[in-house]
Amino acid sequence: MTKRTLGFLAVIVLLTLVSSCKDDALPKPASQLRLDYPVAKYVLFSNHCPIEFEINEDAIIKEDKLCGFTIEYPKMKATIYLTYKTVNRDIDSLLRDAQKLTYKHVIKADDILEQPYINDGNKVYGMFYQVDGNAATNAQFYATDSIKHFVTGSVYFYAKPKFDSIMPAADYVKNDMQRLLETIKWTRDR
Repeated sequence: MTKRTLGFLAVIVLLTLVSSCKDDALPKPASQLRLDYPVAKYVLFSNHCPIEFEINEDAIIKEDKLCGFTIEYPKMKATIYLTYKTVNRDIDSLLRDAQKLTYKHVIKADDILEQPYINDGNKVYGMFYQVDGNAATNAQFYATDSIKHFVTGSVYFYAKPKFDSIMPAADYVKNDMQRLLETIKWTRDR
């Protein structure tokens, strides 16, 4: 072998060694959409109805004649529906209806977690339901003083329920619902 051939072989060996030190190409995992929502700031909502509570200042609240409310989240395509009723010796019926409404979702739900709520200071007692899975709603609650006031709340999204895709928005609105429940006060007797 000539000096020239040896030099050529040395360059090829060197190039082979340098190029073979690369990491193997790995496929990148599928990316997920990152949804960031603003930190919630709450304001007190009060009107002529015998109930007041805090809502997210970014939400839009609308009232009907009978103290029913819709709290809309346009960016998330979600709405919380609140229904206020006066208790007329029918507390058992109201409780049964509220629980039945929640458990209608058991067909599509993976799990329904019940979280009792007791606020003796404001005389507010109730239940918060977290509905996991592809149900039409992911959170519902009821609250009452057991004598005069009863309110139910549920959240619905304007999208086919695919829990994984709406989970960030669902968690955000669920936290707002919990805050609403925790800040309920009865403002006067009816």
